[in-house]
Amino acid sequence: MKAIWNGEVIAESDETVVVEGNHYFPHNSIKSDFFKPSNTHTTCHWKGVASYYSLEVNGKENKDAAWFYPETKELAKGIKNYVAFWKGVKVEK
Repeated sequence: MKAIWNGEVIAESDETVVVEGNHYFPHNSIKSDFFKPSNTHTTCHWKGVASYYSLEVNGKENKDAAWFYPETKELAKGIKNYVAFWKGVKVEK
């Protein structure tokens, strides 16, 4: 699977995990040059507290377009530190 935004592949892996329709990419599969830590956090009642990244690709920013769970609740332990996308990021084969 590939995650693409603003004409660049920002993550690529054969080992994504699908949860609630989102592909979660292993953290080592993201191209970290495009990712900036964000201060945004949200809480999911069964996964835990999510942290976010903003994307910076070819001079454009996509705020909080990627999220991950640095710590998870028991039911979500399979996606700990895996990264998922939204806000216009295309995920395709």
